[in-house]
Parts: sequence; structure tokens; C-alpha cells
Amino acid sequence: MNNHSIDKPKGLGVVPLTMFAIGTTLASGVFSLSGDLAAGGAHTLAVLIGWAICGVGMLGLAMCFLRLSIAKPELTSGIYSYAKEGFGEYIGFNAAWGYWLSAILAQVSFATLMFSALGYFFPTFGLGNNMASIICASAILWLIALLILRGVNEAVVINVAVVSAKILPIIVMVVAVIFAGAFDWNIFMDNFKGDGTGMSLMDQVKSTTYITVWIFIGIEGAVVISGRAKNTKIAGKATAISFLCLLALYMTISLLSMGVLTTEELAALGNPPMAGILEAVVGTWGAALVNIAVIISLGGAMFTYSILSIDSAFGPASKKCFPKAFEQVNKHNAPTVAVLVTTLIVQVFLIIVYFNESSYQICYTLSTSAIMVPYVLSALYCLKLTVKGESLKSLGKSEVVSTWIFAILGTLYGFWLLYASGVTYILISALLYAPGTLLYLAARKEQNKKFFITKTDTVALIVIMGAFIVSAVMLAQGTIQPF
Repeated sequence: MNNHSIDKPKGLGVVPLTMFAIGTTLASGVFSLSGDLAAGGAHTLAVLIGWAICGVGMLGLAMCFLRLSIAKPELTSGIYSYAKEGFGEYIGFNAAWGYWLSAILAQVSFATLMFSALGYFFPTFGLGNNMASIICASAILWLIALLILRGVNEAVVINVAVVSAKILPIIVMVVAVIFAGAFDWNIFMDNFKGDGTGMSLMDQVKSTTYITVWIFIGIEGAVVISGRAKNTKIAGKATAISFLCLLALYMTISLLSMGVLTTEELAALGNPPMAGILEAVVGTWGAALVNIAVIISLGGAMFTYSILSIDSAFGPASKKCFPKAFEQVNKHNAPTVAVLVTTLIVQVFLIIVYFNESSYQICYTLSTSAIMVPYVLSALYCLKLTVKGESLKSLGKSEVVSTWIFAILGTLYGFWLLYASGVTYILISALLYAPGTLLYLAARKEQNKKFFITKTDTVALIVIMGAFIVSAVMLAQGTIQPF
């Protein structure tokens, strides 16, 4: 019998693992999905192609994470540990830095969308990026930080409310569109190709990339719990089933929407777009339902992502990747420095959002940009282990084949993400990544270790700093605008 198929008597089965994965991944993106796809210029055909690429690529990536969790169970410090193990200290640090930044920027995007939803009921909050929104979001941010410093790190009641808030309006929308006869085949076909938009089909497909990645962020966290499964076959099934369920849900929502409103109407909807779609189907109560759901869902998400972003600084510090100060804990066992620094950075970004009148979409695009590097590096590490045969131990013939397929697909998808991002967002990513080098140098110095050990580290430094200089010049000239 293969070691990986040995059952754990108290392990979780397929259903609870699948529900956990879906609950972890299903977040704010589902409420803005249809409007954001349309606003990016993607019509129905491009959306279908975009989902096909995302479906194949993200499944490959998710299964890469699963295979890595099995092949390297000792690497339990987050996905940055895969980059560190596979490609060295500096590249590993950048994966940790990118993951931390992504979680921080996700909090900013959640705050913006939540207050935009509140603006439906209280106009003083406007689009979620005005003074009233930033002041209230900041108050919530620091209140959450205070709770975490007091040792509060779980909220079962909040999680139940958040999951309910996510699911109810989605069910209502799908049922209403189908059974209320709101879907119009003529509208759907008019939206199909997008002739005369001035965008090529490839450009339309590429425009779907950030949106489709954003709504699947978290799938890597769902794989972490695979260690609690009865065996790895069950973990693999749960990962695949949860992913395919989410993909089917997202595709259903986006395609049904394109049969309710024209692409131009979808693109013009305010945040969250799902509110406008459901209002068009059932009336104003539909918009109210969605906005209430968004407020509840993102209020809980701000709490859980605060913990995630803090852990994303504390974890690397415990492995000597970040400076030792981030390991400091108080009498409640809360990581004091990690809490304060993370909260302060989120606060700075909220202020930037105010002065630049940035939208939810801009914030999540930056969050997605930051996480792409850890994703690509993880896929590459899985491919590296597969080539060396390390991830193929104790596997049957069919599993060896599937491991090769997923490793290749995950890697190819990673490079597709970089290609589809375009030069502009790669340069903007350099603005996010370059400042982290100062933190890396501080960590290496306090450990009395050489800064850059390998040629790979040196090349990575040159690339990041070179891109940063180009980005800084373009930013000063107004050629690129991150926010």
C-alpha cells in the first residue's frame, strides 16, 4: 500500500473538506464579477475563453499546492516556504513579502467595497473612498487590531454570518434570473462578440485575468487543511470538487448576467455590480439584499484577513525570513509588532486611496499583482520537484501522469498570468516589491549572514531594482498610475 493512501481514523471526509475550501475562497469578488468583466471590455466569447484558461490553469495551480503539501509536509510556513526551498533566500523572501502585501491590499479593497455598499443606504459614504469612508474604515481597522492584541483570533458566530451572507444573494440571483424569465437570449447574443468595441479578442481575454485570479485567491489556503483529511486521495478529490464547484458558480453568474443587461449596462453599474443586476431582475429589494450581504460579508472578511496578513508577517519572522522584531508577542500571545506594522501599512494605503479616489477594482488588481509572484514560484517549485522525481514517490502510474500534467499546467498558467498582466502592471509590481529588500537586508544583517548567496539572488535583485527605477521614472512622469 502506498503511504499516501493510509487512512487517518479521525480525518475529515470529502464533504467537510470541500465546504471548507469553498467557504475560504468565496469572497468579495463574486459580488462584482459580472460588472468588472464587462468594465474590462470582455464580451461573452472572451469571458468563456477566459474562464476556460482560468479553469485549466487554476486547477493545475491548486493541485500543485496539494502535491507540494504532500511531497514537502515539513514546509508548513506558508507558500513562501516553497519559493525559499526551491530558489533561495532572497527569492523566498520576495514570495513572503508579496503574499503579505497581497493580504494587506485585500483588506484595503474589502474596506472600499464595504463602504461603497453602505453608501447605498447612507449616501455620506459615497463610493467608499471619501473622507467619511476612510475615517470609519480606519476606526474598524484599529478596533480589529486592538481585539487581536487582546488575544481574539477566532469568531465562529461571525464566520457563520459571513458564509450565510455570501450564499443567500447568490442563490436568489441565480433562481430569480432563471425562473423570473429575466434572461433574454437576444441580449446574450448581442453581448457575444463585442464587435466594434475597438478591442481584439485576445485583449478582451487578457482583461479577464485579474478578475478571475482575484476570485480564486484563497484556494492555496484551502489546500493547507488537506493534512486533516482521511487520506490524500480524499484531499485531492475535495480540492478538485471545491474548485470545480466555484468555477461553475462563477461562470453561471457571469453568463446569466450577460443575458440580463448589455455589456455597456453591466460596465456602468456601481459597486457592487450584483446589486444592480438583481435590482433589474426583482426590483429595489434585490439591490438592498446584495448590499446588506456585502456589508456583513466584508465586515467579517476584514477581521479574518487582518489575522491572515498579520500571520503573513509573523510566520516568515519565525523562520528568520523577516526581522526578529516581528516575532515579539505580548501576554496574550499576540504578535505585537506584526499587528502594529501591518495595521499601520493598511492605514497608509487607505489614506492613499482617499487622496487618489481609488476604487475597489484598483485595490484588488494590486492585491492580485502582489500574489502572482508567489503563485508562479510555487508552480515552478512543483515542476522542479516533479522533474527531479521527489514529488512522485509512492505514487501509482496514473498519479505520476496527473502530477506531471498539473505541474506543467500550473507553471504555464503562472507565465500566462505574467504575460496577460502586461508591462504596466509588471512595472507597478516592482514598486510594491522593491521596498521589501530593505526588510530583507535588515533580517540578514541581524543574523550576520551574507546578503545575497547565489547568482540567482543577485540576478533577482538586479531585475527588481531595474524595474523599480523604470517604474519610478514613469510614475514621476505620470505614465503609470498605480492608484
